[in-house]
Amino acid sequence: MKIFAPSETDPIETRAALDPAAVKKLVGLGADVTVEAGIGARCDHSDATYEAAGARISGDRTAALREADLVIRVRKPPVEEIAALHAGAIHISFLDPFNEPGLIEAFAKAGVTAISLEMLPRTTLAQKMDAISSQANLAGYVSVIEAAHRMNTILPMMMTPAGTISPAKFFIVGIGVAGLQAIATAKRLGALVTAFDVRAEALEQAESLGAKALRIDLGETGGTDQGYAKQLTPEQLEKQSREQAKVCAQSDVVITTAKVFGRKPPVLIKKEVVASMQPGSIIVDLAAEGGGNVEGVVCGKEVVTDNGVVIIGLANYEGRVSKNATQVYAANLANMIEHFWDKDGKSFRLDPEDVLQKGCVITHGGAVVHERFRPQ
Repeated sequence: MKIFAPSETDPIETRAALDPAAVKKLVGLGADVTVEAGIGARCDHSDATYEAAGARISGDRTAALREADLVIRVRKPPVEEIAALHAGAIHISFLDPFNEPGLIEAFAKAGVTAISLEMLPRTTLAQKMDAISSQANLAGYVSVIEAAHRMNTILPMMMTPAGTISPAKFFIVGIGVAGLQAIATAKRLGALVTAFDVRAEALEQAESLGAKALRIDLGETGGTDQGYAKQLTPEQLEKQSREQAKVCAQSDVVITTAKVFGRKPPVLIKKEVVASMQPGSIIVDLAAEGGGNVEGVVCGKEVVTDNGVVIIGLANYEGRVSKNATQVYAANLANMIEHFWDKDGKSFRLDPEDVLQKGCVITHGGAVVHERFRPQ
């Protein structure tokens, strides 16, 4: 089987679908691996290191796409490149399927099997392939580092002959993978951390890391079968906002992590809350790329409000640590390929009855096969 990893076309993307370690693993399975020249330029991997691991280096992207049996990327492909793939080819990457009906239709029309990493079931069996979690983990770390870089104060308490410096106060909203890592990182750097989530089990996890849990009685809440928080009612959101506002006003840094898969993220921090915060306070919105949790956030930019609050709305937080982000993403892909690898045929085995593939295969055999996206 011929596997091809092209360079990413989005200018904000610094990650690559493969690193040399993943190439070596795939070659060891018996795969013929090709990477586009320069694929690792923004994550500190030279073409020579890929070649040493067993990959071929291609300078002809279109030809490599045409010849590939399996194409792996980080982000969704340009629609025009799908036509270059041959019928029966497999494509694996983040696809944003809920917001890309045209892309899904193009995959089906080309007869390409499209696998969306966002749709991989979040089960124990799938943990080694879970790219959403591996990237969110790094994003949570980066959110704290980005805040610390912009603060005019230090994070830990410090006792000096001139007096005691109080520790910085962090408020983490949303205790998923990113939120937990943000808590752990801020605590390691010496900050006082308060955290909120609608799920009781998430609050317990935050407390186990040393954070103070903000408990708000919102009535019936909970999580989805995929481990995400359920969408709240307008009344629940209003009550949550009021209680959060009190903590925000006392915090040096607020980090929001609430992404709702397939939908615009909820607005959790409104303008009046931002206006109540102290000058020099930092807000880091990890959901900025999808629309944001904070009123006034601008994706890809840093906004300073009239009262001196800095709102950070970067895109691709995990791309700020591109070498490690590539490392774990490539390992997720290599683990998925290995899991479904047919050792005899030396190819990726497609199985419509497999529980993991049922969850993440969107198109196959010229049709949209996933029940969530199949035309009605």
